[in-house]
Amino acid sequence: MLDIVYQDEHIIAINKPHGLLVHRSFIANDAKEFALQLLRDQINRRVSPVHRLDRKTGGLLLFAFEKDVESALHQQFRDGTVTKRYLAIVRGYAPDSMDIDYPLLKENGAMQDAFTSFVTLNRAEIDVPLGKHPTSRYSLVEASPTTGRMHQLRKHFAHIFYPIIGDNKHGCNKQNRFFKSEWDMTTMLLHASELEFIHPVTQEKVCLKAGLHDEFKRVMGIMNWSTQ
Repeated sequence: MLDIVYQDEHIIAINKPHGLLVHRSFIANDAKEFALQLLRDQINRRVSPVHRLDRKTGGLLLFAFEKDVESALHQQFRDGTVTKRYLAIVRGYAPDSMDIDYPLLKENGAMQDAFTSFVTLNRAEIDVPLGKHPTSRYSLVEASPTTGRMHQLRKHFAHIFYPIIGDNKHGCNKQNRFFKSEWDMTTMLLHASELEFIHPVTQEKVCLKAGLHDEFKRVMGIMNWSTQ
């Protein structure tokens, strides 16, 4: 059963598990389950996703029941009026705060503006050697992207040399192998934790939060960080 975070007559939000595709995709023929179909079958109603999350990203995923509500929420995402917050565990001691203003390349070769702000919530140095280093350093960051480009957070953190742990495409292969061998952990440690937007029907502000999944919390424990 999917974890339903919020539901009313017009919209519904779930806490998507890591590794679950939002919908069927030709680039992931191995997948047998999809959030869209699972939710539809669970509540026995047609739903449409308002935005997307990467397959390996967990957290808040918003759906609409009606087409006009879906269109209105799409517009809010396009206009950048939706507040999005993500939690991520990255390699190294990240700066206390930083703005990343770094354009990203679209599949058609065009450049798109992309902007992310983040703050560092916690840091850890653990007594586990990696390569030439006698210890390993990591940071817990809260990121707020104001644009919604494909793999934006993954690319932005890789660009500033603080890659997200578990990101196979844009991250650090050495770190990913290390987490696999040391802790049997292959989850990408990126979680969509909060969404704030204006409800298209009631015109009231909606603030949604989704708790961390077990694998993310397990790594938080390894770092001796609180999950509260």
